[in-house]
Amino acid sequence: MAYNKNNKQDLKNSHYLNTILQKSEKYLLQECSAGQYQAFKADIKYIYKLSNTRDIVREFEKSYYLFIKKQYQNTHNFNIALDDFLNEKDSKKVIWGDCLAVLKQMKNESIGCMVTSPPYYNARNYAQWSDLNAYMNDMEAILKECYRVLDNHRVFVFNVGDIFDNDNLFTTSTWGKRRLPLGAYFIMLFEKVGFTFVDDIIWDKGQVQSQRHKNGDKPYPYYQYPMNCYEHILVFHKHRTDETRYPCPVCGCLQVNGNAYTERGLRSWECKNLDCFERSKSNRGKRFSAKTYFTQNKAFNNGNEIDKDFIYAWRRDIKAINPVIKINSKGQNLLGHTAPFPKEIPEFAVKMFSYKGELVLDPFMGLGTSIKVANELGRVGIGIERDLSLKESVYKFLGKKNLGEYEL
Repeated sequence: MAYNKNNKQDLKNSHYLNTILQKSEKYLLQECSAGQYQAFKADIKYIYKLSNTRDIVREFEKSYYLFIKKQYQNTHNFNIALDDFLNEKDSKKVIWGDCLAVLKQMKNESIGCMVTSPPYYNARNYAQWSDLNAYMNDMEAILKECYRVLDNHRVFVFNVGDIFDNDNLFTTSTWGKRRLPLGAYFIMLFEKVGFTFVDDIIWDKGQVQSQRHKNGDKPYPYYQYPMNCYEHILVFHKHRTDETRYPCPVCGCLQVNGNAYTERGLRSWECKNLDCFERSKSNRGKRFSAKTYFTQNKAFNNGNEIDKDFIYAWRRDIKAINPVIKINSKGQNLLGHTAPFPKEIPEFAVKMFSYKGELVLDPFMGLGTSIKVANELGRVGIGIERDLSLKESVYKFLGKKNLGEYEL
């Protein structure tokens, strides 16, 4: 259908957008007020310029998802200056400040993907707690905010290692040291705040260098223990239960009914529009969810193809990755940070669970490995770091070009 000077008004009256609105108005008014509905209709007037039905459906669908997201984002008071900074053109962004304070000031569901490695309980001088409970309480407060800030139906990749230390819950004696399974503790904590556990990929760090537990002079039972040579790469989904009615991706109409939950919190829908362009032989409508909006969307997938060799390299859930070499032969720290993590971990997270142009956040930035990798892969890398003494090391590692900074 093409526009011309003589029948422009007739074409507008018969435009497919009107069909969508006609069939959807009742449901739209269930999702928003009459004033919000009028504002939404004003925002989508540009769709009348389109003539291809499929393009009209796609643009309506995109506009509707953005409309619903903005409504949800406005339920939390966010820092406007910080939000403006996050949306500036810089492709690498560093926020200097305490990550909990920063996260609390960020907008709801504004981050496309998260990847980090937290400070391990009392494993470094810069990260000390009175006991394990104090550590886990701090981590819980942070993860609650991470859950709020991460976009719905998205992924958080979390690298953590089990450590050998005293939890200080029963005794402060040296004899109280034991293996603390931080990986297990964090899985429970993530699920407590709302995330869904997906996988535990074991990072094989290679041959151990420590001489601890060797006890070669005591080849007896109870004297021999293996040395830790792995860490966890934990993968979590966020599925905030969302009862919002979403448009059918085929016909664009909100004439849909709720279907089953495909995962905890992930609601599916079925199109009930009998005039829909795609119905099964048994006359069932299209089934979809808010997650399939991006996973089955050509606009998202085009240009985000993952190399087959990369996919194959991550097929097993035991992944050999060499630790970062930071100390030279003279005992000098070349990077300026005592615990940098390898680029392979954020590379896995960014390639597998985000799209080009999206915001990728590391709430415990350190040197900024995640930011650097995200930038190299066409995303906007954002890091939060409270240790201001790392500034020069971060500048050296990331470079100052296209680096935006915000201090809270």
